[in-house]
Amino acid sequence: MLFYWGVKPAPHPDMEYVQLASGQRMPAVGLGTWQARAEEIERAVLDALDAGYRHFDTAFNYGNEQDIGRALRSWLDDGRGRREDLFIVTKLPMFANKAELVETYLRKSLERLQLQYLDLYLIHGPFGMQADSTGEVLGLSEDGCPTLDLTTDHVGIWKEMERMVDLGLVRSLGVSNFNLQQVRRLVKAARVPVSVNQVELHASLQQRDLVDSCRELGVAVTAYSPLGSPGAQSHFISKYNYRQAAGRGPPVHRAGVIVVCKRRGGADNFPDLLGHPLVRELSLRYQKTPGQVLLRFLLQLKVAAIPKSANPTRIRENINIFDFELKAEEVESMRALDRGEKGRIFNFFFWKGINKHPEYPFPLPEESALIN
Repeated sequence: MLFYWGVKPAPHPDMEYVQLASGQRMPAVGLGTWQARAEEIERAVLDALDAGYRHFDTAFNYGNEQDIGRALRSWLDDGRGRREDLFIVTKLPMFANKAELVETYLRKSLERLQLQYLDLYLIHGPFGMQADSTGEVLGLSEDGCPTLDLTTDHVGIWKEMERMVDLGLVRSLGVSNFNLQQVRRLVKAARVPVSVNQVELHASLQQRDLVDSCRELGVAVTAYSPLGSPGAQSHFISKYNYRQAAGRGPPVHRAGVIVVCKRRGGADNFPDLLGHPLVRELSLRYQKTPGQVLLRFLLQLKVAAIPKSANPTRIRENINIFDFELKAEEVESMRALDRGEKGRIFNFFFWKGINKHPEYPFPLPEESALIN
């Protein structure tokens, strides 16, 4: 089996590592950077490096690669570390989900990160959309609907990403937000192995079947939003007005694309894991923060995690989770917090009509849950 878990010597003395199908070792805890503000991310990366992090996750879509690149370059140029000590991850944006755009956007990311190569390059999502006229951000219609590209070809994109490995621009390849059927399709077609599937995963959305099946396929799983993304609710409500009472509009069809303004769900009922009584109880029992308990739980499930923080205290807390272990019965109690699809935060319905894409990866809510 390609996947294993173990303790290896590392800048953080107790860091656990995941052996990837590519042959690389990925630190089991990294720094997530989604929603990190430009004025804070450079300092956060340097604080994380000082705390022992070597795994950093970003994406073209996040708009912060340049800030992260400045921090990494400063750290490297000052002689505080070596490039080979780092594990840097970024992602092909969903509006570049075409084989002919892979190299263009990869090279943009490398330039902004001030790197010669990436340790891991992910397809950010299985569905394709169209960029605006700048090619830098997602294109939206006047009523806020994305234009879906219905021609998304995962295997074609993957073959071009394999060429990036051949060119020495990337060490490992993976996907994000892919369901099991989509992962299996790529594993079957891949010459360069699918090393990672990065998905939303936390105590309220544990995705046991996906994790177990990916492991059988030799694909490691990394959890984004491992704390339940406490900032997501305010973000989605303020940016997208994504509430339970969200509206819907008529579809607009074009050649090869579709714009559908229908929205399901809402941010009002996102889970509060940090405040959950069981998490609080374990926090007191082990004299750890609720966040440390939630991260320890995932590591004991053999899932890597990339918690986001710009707070230097939280950054250090989130990596200092190797000096305690939950008992088997406590892990089972945490297992019981799983709400399945009801616990999902990132169903992407804040992009109205996204569920109409043929590669939309998640189960749809019951028709009774549709917003009218």
